[in-house]
Amino acid sequence: MSAKQNILNKLRHSLTGATPITDNFDEDLVTTPWSYAPEQRLAQLRKLMEAVHTEIHLSTEQGWPELLGQLVHDRQLPSLLIAPSTPHGRRVSEHWTVHPELPPLKAYDRPVEAWKTELFDDTPASFTTTLGAIAATGSLILWPTREEPRLMSLVPPVHFALLKASEIYDNFYQVQQKQKWAAGMPTNALLVSGPSKTADIEQILAYGAHGPKDLVVLILEDA
Repeated sequence: MSAKQNILNKLRHSLTGATPITDNFDEDLVTTPWSYAPEQRLAQLRKLMEAVHTEIHLSTEQGWPELLGQLVHDRQLPSLLIAPSTPHGRRVSEHWTVHPELPPLKAYDRPVEAWKTELFDDTPASFTTTLGAIAATGSLILWPTREEPRLMSLVPPVHFALLKASEIYDNFYQVQQKQKWAAGMPTNALLVSGPSKTADIEQILAYGAHGPKDLVVLILEDA
């Protein structure tokens, strides 16, 4: 018998005759203090995110591609990384097609090993969707997929994110309940509250140390 099996057997036998502790979890403790009226959620999220240098723009389901194009153009970004096989990626591609003055699009459609140097050294901005947001903490919820890997939101210096106002939740517990996270946890879920920043060195706040230095959120009010 291996050492691992010995340890596991000891752990199993140690529970023999034990009485499980009653679960005294009180949902009110993690929800009541962090609940908001539906019409207050967007304002609460915006207040907290803008306080940490996140840029917020309100838009609509119809108008957000034009707004994204204008923001990319105004920042004079040389290119924008998208996930072309996603619904929002296709919307971006369609808008760019009729606006040739916009900078070129890059597609995340290959393994990172095939273009790692270009991704890290020559990809100034990316655009992703979100799974929602949390009003209580001012956080976006990113759920990376095969089509939209987590590197899209972590590597480029500028990250544009699309958020539906109807998917702003009160608190993290509500997110897990409403979206049934217990039935299928992701391999990696990200909670993003603003641009990457650190003050580890000499207590001087610096942006972009471990990820994007700019976070721009497009919130769809009619979604």
